[in-house]
Amino acid sequence: MNSQASKHLDWCLNKAKREIEECKKQKKKIRHRGLFKIKPDKKLAFEHLQKARHNLEVFRLLRENRFPDWSITAGFYALYHCFLAIAVKQGYESKNQTCTIALMETLQEQGKISINQYIIDFMKYNEEDYSEKSIIELREDYTYGVNLEVKDKEQLDKIERLCVEFIDSVKNIVYGEN
Repeated sequence: MNSQASKHLDWCLNKAKREIEECKKQKKKIRHRGLFKIKPDKKLAFEHLQKARHNLEVFRLLRENRFPDWSITAGFYALYHCFLAIAVKQGYESKNQTCTIALMETLQEQGKISINQYIIDFMKYNEEDYSEKSIIELREDYTYGVNLEVKDKEQLDKIERLCVEFIDSVKNIVYGEN
């Protein structure tokens, strides 16, 4: 399979390998900003799922207490920790958001996972549809921008609904045998 996502995945795996080798050569702390193959870790996957639930609760608290700009960030990380749960369950350590997304797309293409394609698309930069921003774009706008208020309350409702649905869906993946 040579999709754009699988090519990006290969690049991410090679990036991590190169960076780890460079750290070893320089006798520095081992770090990478890509994807690295690890032994599948169901316990760590469960912990990422717990973190996703925690972030969903933070989303709700921030929203209820008039900090909707920061609730966007908590919503993003609720969804992202679900991706990280899937990654470690499948035997990958990720230190890069676009690499994690490429991994999800590739695992989906390979039939190893079945998740809502809309969530994968919602987590990526939206390069075609200018009318709808992805959650990563919203997170960047509200984290680095100056707006304190989220004008589109339906957007917040959608994020919360997606978080609830995705956490439930990923629970089945994490607890499943595969």
